[in-house]
Amino acid sequence: MSNKKPAQVFHFDLYGKRDFKYDFLTQNSINTIDWTELNPQQPEMFFVPKDFDTKSVYDEGFAINELFTLNNVGIVTARDNFTIHSSIEQVKTTIETFLSFDDETARIKFNLGKDVRDWQVNFAKKDLQSNYPNIGEFTKLNYRPFDNRWTFYTGKSKGFHCYPRNEVMQHYIKGENLGLILEKIMMNKEKPYKDCFISKNIYDAHLIGSASYSFPLYLYPETTDQLTTAVTMEPAPLPKRVPNLNLEIVKEIADSLGIPTMLPSGEAPLGGLGALDILDYIYAVLHSPKYREKYAAFLKIDFPRVPYPTDLTTFKKLSNLGSQLRQIHLLESPTVEKFITQYPNDGDNVVVKPRYELTTEHAPLLGKVYINDLQYFENVPEVAWNFYIGGYQPAQKWLKDRKGRKLEFDDILHYQKIIVALTETDRIMREIDEIEIE
Repeated sequence: MSNKKPAQVFHFDLYGKRDFKYDFLTQNSINTIDWTELNPQQPEMFFVPKDFDTKSVYDEGFAINELFTLNNVGIVTARDNFTIHSSIEQVKTTIETFLSFDDETARIKFNLGKDVRDWQVNFAKKDLQSNYPNIGEFTKLNYRPFDNRWTFYTGKSKGFHCYPRNEVMQHYIKGENLGLILEKIMMNKEKPYKDCFISKNIYDAHLIGSASYSFPLYLYPETTDQLTTAVTMEPAPLPKRVPNLNLEIVKEIADSLGIPTMLPSGEAPLGGLGALDILDYIYAVLHSPKYREKYAAFLKIDFPRVPYPTDLTTFKKLSNLGSQLRQIHLLESPTVEKFITQYPNDGDNVVVKPRYELTTEHAPLLGKVYINDLQYFENVPEVAWNFYIGGYQPAQKWLKDRKGRKLEFDDILHYQKIIVALTETDRIMREIDEIEIE
């Protein structure tokens, strides 16, 4: 065993423009700088100052990736514009046209570029020839926040999709499900934590950022491909799902609240804890601004840890607010139908260059979102226009992704729902902060 002492680690921050830093370094030396001695601790060994008292409290919570037993990053298509479309009809037209061409003609027609190791034109063609249209699924795909599109899903790697992540995505295909979406890698470490969303569908790897992971609430059993000789007029029963949750952690949560733990199906027994209750509680906590600020340093290095609830009343309040957020983010809440904006002017509805102009100078700050020189959405709260989910500002991103396109009637309604959803999210987040969270 080595008897060497650990090295001393010192830290100093210097902010300012380049000339200021040069002057500082010219006038100082290693001996004159007011260093802070650090005490790096395993496993992270931070080389910047950290509040380790706060970390000890944070570490007492349960880790999301330990609670949800199965998780993975989202689908990587390698060719989004080819595989993902606004409607089933567009997907069908693309696939059938693609299959009618030879490889090189298809490459040019669909601007597919050069083949790479794990996505090649002939790989995609073989996958579709084997599975389209009867084996596989036309399915919605959550592409960006509030932006669901369509694709044809075969589940085969290095095929139509490069990495379909079938081990996770099959559980959204086989039946109804919910998935907590979290970001693991924060490219800009200076930005506050905003990396949390929800999905009912398969989803893109960049749904909320550069590496969006899904934690499905339920798992569906494997099905057999064997044929049966039995003849029946009754429809086949739906596969029974089970919660994708660590039962030991679930029991700890239930015991801490003094209520019965969930049933094997994930449903809540009378007066007890259900899988959905846990998801909604987590969703509320992860949207707490105080929680995000208090544990900002630790939320940037791994999946979040969430405090065990200790008070049933508080748990129910948070779970209820998390449920409201979940339904709003899925655009399923009646609240999103109560529009707070108007779209007053006629025109061609083509998105040219979205921009925001404030029209009020007093709270609440409201403005117009112009899609072109003549047409705009009116009374849009500034908080909604600037609101972040992950690395995106959905009120801006949704329009920018439709630049040069005509907004149909349903698109105009959908955008107004997004504005309500973002405004309500801000309100509910402030309501969550009125509740004491460890």
